[in-house]
Amino acid sequence: MSILAAIGAATLGFLASIGRIAIFAGQTASHLIRPPFYFKEFGLQLLQIGYFSLPVVGLTTIFTGGALALQIYAGGARFNAEAVVPQIVAIGMVRELGPVLVGLMIAARVTSSIAAEIATMKVTEQIDALVTLSTHPMKFLTVPRVLAALLVVPLLTGIGDIIGIFGGFLVATKTLGFNEAAYLQNTADFLQTSDILSSLAKGAVFGTIAALMGCYYGMNSGRGAQGVGGATKSSVQAAAILILAANFILTGVFFSA
Repeated sequence: MSILAAIGAATLGFLASIGRIAIFAGQTASHLIRPPFYFKEFGLQLLQIGYFSLPVVGLTTIFTGGALALQIYAGGARFNAEAVVPQIVAIGMVRELGPVLVGLMIAARVTSSIAAEIATMKVTEQIDALVTLSTHPMKFLTVPRVLAALLVVPLLTGIGDIIGIFGGFLVATKTLGFNEAAYLQNTADFLQTSDILSSLAKGAVFGTIAALMGCYYGMNSGRGAQGVGGATKSSVQAAAILILAANFILTGVFFSA
């Protein structure tokens, strides 16, 4: 009975957490369309989430694209199908690896930063100070971050897709002996508009999840340094899991037979 009680308590706790996150997301959405709007804070978050994430996104995707080309070539050689490298690199990066890798890098870099920043503000009572100044904490802290992530992560995803395909192009043409013009032509012919739109849509969803988890766990952190650390760790874990789950769902929606 104790085992069943533990399983039941864990299940109820999990469902309660999902409910709290859903309520928090609903409150955030309601504040997105209501003034006041803090444009300066929004602009700063565009830089923090978008521009300063470019190096890690670029390095991650270019190495992944190169490794993907090598793996496809090695696997295709077993069936005399080495020529499919440009097509599979393109569709693999745009449909799947590009948005997922960008989402996870944003979770690692941005979600942790947001959670630590907001949790520290809570511990040092800066959030209480905002309330005394008649500033709604969610309007000032959550909305600019979520909106910035919603808008800028799709752009990062598109850039990551391009860089990843370029990484595969470099490896294929400089190491595996592919013709440059033929490689680019095969890539352009194989990709469809729906592939690109699905990649950008995934980026928007993943960016929203990443920012939302950082804000939620930051706002609900415990006290002291341990609370800040726990909020940071939990936010990244939740964001990564939700991004992978959302990717599975969106892939089924976009590409189901």
